[in-house]
Amino acid sequence: MNYNKLFDVKGKVVLVTGGSRGIGEMIATGFVAAGAKVYISSRSVEACEKVASELSLKGPGQCISIPADLAKLEEVHRLVAELSAKEDHLDVLVNNAGATWGETFSDYPDKAFDKIVTLNLKRVFSLTQACYELLKAKATTSNPSSVINIGSVDGIRAIQETYAYSASKAGLHQLTRHLAGRLGEEGILVNAIAPGPFQSKMMKATLDAFGDIIVSKVPVGRIGSAEDIAGTCIYLASRAGNYTNGALITVDGGVTIGNISKM
Repeated sequence: MNYNKLFDVKGKVVLVTGGSRGIGEMIATGFVAAGAKVYISSRSVEACEKVASELSLKGPGQCISIPADLAKLEEVHRLVAELSAKEDHLDVLVNNAGATWGETFSDYPDKAFDKIVTLNLKRVFSLTQACYELLKAKATTSNPSSVINIGSVDGIRAIQETYAYSASKAGLHQLTRHLAGRLGEEGILVNAIAPGPFQSKMMKATLDAFGDIIVSKVPVGRIGSAEDIAGTCIYLASRAGNYTNGALITVDGGVTIGNISKM
């Protein structure tokens, strides 16, 4: 075995949803830097095209924009139709697009559950289902394709009043296991990553207000970097991750464990 190619994703076709900012942009950047052909999608046409252009200039891989509002089922199917017109297969699907909603228990609105659970959970299933033919087109059990669902440590423990968000991410973790059991025999691996604190638009207000407190609760003493999340995705998408299926990998610096005081 050539161990120098264990983490090689050069030439792979990758789709990253929510790829124009935050964790999604970090993941897209990592795959492009590793030589992959990356499609990114987000609601903002301008942001999506801007990031795709910037990443393609950096190379050595390529980044292509296909904007879409994945909260809408018809947009899911349009995205996959456009992708299918360009590619005959898909090696890696990163389901990263998501939203959150914070509100007190007494005031938490019903519409929050509809919006958050639809985008964070239901549409992950919808998009994976729609990409099924592309994912299995060239996949084998020895050379599988990969679905990577971006969950959250909030789906493991609840510390904020983001009820729909934490519930949707916990559901996504279980959906990952369910899909892994069904699709693994067809050469489609399905895994989830539960990120802890990263610098993203979703986390910006929280980090601005409580950054020092949050970092103090992370055993490694920092928030996550682009290399941390991209590296984990590249592992799962490469030969190194070919026997990992149905896993939930926490990428949180140990925050779900917590600090243990020295004796």
